[in-house]
Amino acid sequence: MHHKTIKAIVRKQLKVNYRHWNSLNKKAKKRIAKKVLEEVKRDYSFDDEIKISEAELLGIENQLPTPGIMNLEDMEKFINNHKSDVLLKLKKHKKHPTYLKDEELRLIDDILDDHIINNLLSYDGYSPVMRDLFPSNYLRAELLKSIKYPEISYRKFCGDDKSYKDHKTNSGYIGMENKQNRAFIGLPLNKKKMISHVQMSQFRSSLSFKQLVNLTVYLLRHFKDAGFLDGGIIHCVDSTELAVDRQELLATVTIKGKKIRVYDDIDCDCGKRRTKRDKSVYAVGYRLHTLTAINADTGQSFPLISLLAPANHHDSNFLKYLVQFGKAIGLELRLITADEAYHDNEGVIYTESDVHLIRPPGSKVSLPENVDKDTLQVTCNDFCEIPMEYSGIGEEGHEYKCKAVFGECPHTAMCPGYRSIPIDNGYFQRILHGDDQVLEALEIRKNGERPFNLIKKREGLETVRVRSQQGLIVRSAFTTIATLLLEMTGTRKKKKQSQTSFLNAA
Repeated sequence: MHHKTIKAIVRKQLKVNYRHWNSLNKKAKKRIAKKVLEEVKRDYSFDDEIKISEAELLGIENQLPTPGIMNLEDMEKFINNHKSDVLLKLKKHKKHPTYLKDEELRLIDDILDDHIINNLLSYDGYSPVMRDLFPSNYLRAELLKSIKYPEISYRKFCGDDKSYKDHKTNSGYIGMENKQNRAFIGLPLNKKKMISHVQMSQFRSSLSFKQLVNLTVYLLRHFKDAGFLDGGIIHCVDSTELAVDRQELLATVTIKGKKIRVYDDIDCDCGKRRTKRDKSVYAVGYRLHTLTAINADTGQSFPLISLLAPANHHDSNFLKYLVQFGKAIGLELRLITADEAYHDNEGVIYTESDVHLIRPPGSKVSLPENVDKDTLQVTCNDFCEIPMEYSGIGEEGHEYKCKAVFGECPHTAMCPGYRSIPIDNGYFQRILHGDDQVLEALEIRKNGERPFNLIKKREGLETVRVRSQQGLIVRSAFTTIATLLLEMTGTRKKKKQSQTSFLNAA
């Protein structure tokens, strides 16, 4: 815990005292990082009480629910009020539907309401008067890039990379010749109005976490209205690493066997990567912790919300924050399935949120005494041969009672007739293992990896070209929104082969 505290103090001092950190050269950053790290190490007292919050230690203090964040119910009222506003109907933005030949872009265009987006992404003092570009234009440009051109750089997308030239113009994918892309973004078709990669970067850096959450809730409201969150929905929590390339290690120190590292990107850190055959065991960057929804009937899974934290923190730290986050925006969380890395040791999540966690039994958790390892049947003691009957959860854990009839058990006089087994992370979690529904939930959990494949491979988040936590938080929110939009359009779904065609092929 102390090494996390020291790193949090160093991170805070660098951000507060060196606000122009990104403009410094590598030599200056190394000198400053070493100086601050040594000063904090020298002045730190291991006897003092840790006063830094857990969220600060985890690097997510700026990703907590704040006043102004709307839930799904509030968003529905917001949308309905907007639709009933007569003035907004009169000011409706002109579009160019004839140029949207692409069915996917046309369907997404129908979902997005520019006036609502501008309202959600506006700031104090914002005025649309005399503006050439609006937040909705920048958002549409970001979504267009994620959906259609995830593999290219922002410079190429905007036409700022002079080394790139298409067959007609050197003005990128939103140049004058690309009328469909310009029509989707909302750029004029008869003027040489462009969006530079610098403007898009400034747009991303200007967005607050509250605005990103409300924008996500806006799309989740559409997602829910389209029926994707109906039926047997099981929620899942999982994570994936987002490595940040070309990170310079500026300073490092070892304290009580723990290494504290400071990188060029102050917020990122070095963590252990999930097993990859073709990659290093360690990754420098972040971990994206995501709450997903899995349809129990179809197995389809969708990303809902995410938290971005330095890669060196254990997954289990983020479960309760994702649950709090999901509850804050109005998601109906009842059951969450996760892998062995997540746990609710002290029952905090269930006590505070009434959410049950199902995870595989911990490999390091041993069975209690007098529990059969094959059948999980419980007996009272070493002499008892009659399995006990489960009666529910009490103050001391899972309660069992003797179900022997009168005269059946010779040890009745010496047996208390009941037994309590404490809740653990093995087979005796709050929801007992061995039940068919539990096994089904654990099997469904494997589908929770699908959203990561989509947002990383399809929407291009795996190639991290932004080198700050803020920039990556925004990018991850945009890729989540892009994924939800694509799921709603249904244009990327693989067509199932009919039984007739299968038989003919056979």
